Amino acid sequence: MTLIFRIAAILAALPFLAAPALAAKDTLTMGMTLEPPHLDPTATAAAATDEVVYANVFEGLTRIDAAGAVQPALAASWDVTEDGTVYTFHLREGVSFHDGTQFDAEDVVFSFERAMAEGSVNAQKQIFEPIEAVEALDPRTVKVTLRRPTGSFLFDLGWGDAVIVAPESADANRSAPVGTGPFRFERRVAGDRVELTRFEDYWGEAPALARATFKFIPDSAAAAAALLAGDIDAFANLPAPELVPQFEADPRFTVEIGVTEGETILAMNNAREPFSNLKVRQAISHALNRDAIIQADFDYGTPIGSHFSPVHPAYVDLTGTYPHDVEKAKALLREAGYAEGFEATLKLPPPNYARRAGEIIQQQLAQVGITVEIVPVEWAQWLEQVFKGADYDMTVIAHTEPMDIGIYARDDYYFGYDSAEFDGVMEELSAEADEGRRHELMAEAQRILAEDAVNGFLYQLPKIGVWNAAVEGLWRNTPIQANDLTEVRWRE
Repeated sequence: MTLIFRIAAILAALPFLAAPALAAKDTLTMGMTLEPPHLDPTATAAAATDEVVYANVFEGLTRIDAAGAVQPALAASWDVTEDGTVYTFHLREGVSFHDGTQFDAEDVVFSFERAMAEGSVNAQKQIFEPIEAVEALDPRTVKVTLRRPTGSFLFDLGWGDAVIVAPESADANRSAPVGTGPFRFERRVAGDRVELTRFEDYWGEAPALARATFKFIPDSAAAAAALLAGDIDAFANLPAPELVPQFEADPRFTVEIGVTEGETILAMNNAREPFSNLKVRQAISHALNRDAIIQADFDYGTPIGSHFSPVHPAYVDLTGTYPHDVEKAKALLREAGYAEGFEATLKLPPPNYARRAGEIIQQQLAQVGITVEIVPVEWAQWLEQVFKGADYDMTVIAHTEPMDIGIYARDDYYFGYDSAEFDGVMEELSAEADEGRRHELMAEAQRILAEDAVNGFLYQLPKIGVWNAAVEGLWRNTPIQANDLTEVRWRE
């Protein structure tokens, strides 16, 4: 019997022994923690949607690369007038959508006007706010006139919210997305996965992968087990930082610890008492111990004191604005009229970083007399209740959009923050083209948010990438919400 088993084992191993002579593998299964609510990046704030479709299924006039730089995409080039108010985009030839319809200037006009419309559901409508007019000069040329110079305009057009869609398919993109990217949508199995296949008529360089599957695994233990078993090939952001040493010691895997654009915050509803009281927000900021919260994520986060990425050259270290000080927090609560503290709810979405931080924050606020009830919510509930409805006291979330400090200037944003001083700085920043002055304004905006204690600024979310050691081309950092597969391949 032992001999039979030995022979069976040898036979079973033969395909693997012969593998080096075979063609390189051309499929990839990528693990993700959160499942997208739908697949239209122009109609949701959910990062998970962009992480599946950005640069893979959908493309914009520009795109953001792995280094965070603006690159041409559907626009091969562009001209800008000296005053920075008129952009003329020269579109690529021979581009088609996945359903066979041809891409031209009218699709750009349609996409921009759709996003700018009064009833638009685009989560980043501010990208399009500077636009006064968009015109198709001919099938390959689009003229965009701005109300004022906007220094970040080309970068903003590289967001997932600004991808180009076709009027023939736009209404169905939530369930059956049709773009111009190197991969076409194959199918979605709700609660499990999204499958993409290579688009054979892609205008650019064909991707090495013939098929890609995004597998949704919300449980961190299950995610790690799937990697170890080979059921998935990669997890671009592993939700189990405690297992990093195990994967680093395993030669079958590559581990890359990078950075994201994810400012992780204790968001407070500034429009609701008692969080409308500056002294209460300051007290909460003093009560928070960032180091303890980061330790719960196994020290893979970078402390922040405002809503800004530490890797940006305009970053200002404001972590000392409200140092951890329990007695100072209690004194501020007394001054605010809450000597006995108060009760509040903390709605926590599914990501592990939010749930782990939430439990520690509950304990830290209890030390200053604030009784916190933790309310776990699913992702769809969080989007509906917190992000859209502003029906919350506090929540923990990582805002992963690039350079998104401007969200604090929005009148209807879920923070409920209102500051004429901050709005003025952002208005000047929007019109400023000089990089040095832009950095000065970004620094001033950071200071205002920190001093106003708008939210509890915790840490910059790390990117813990773990994938099969034979896989190349995945991003180490996340300058934009994306799992860009265009350059991913298996080593032969």
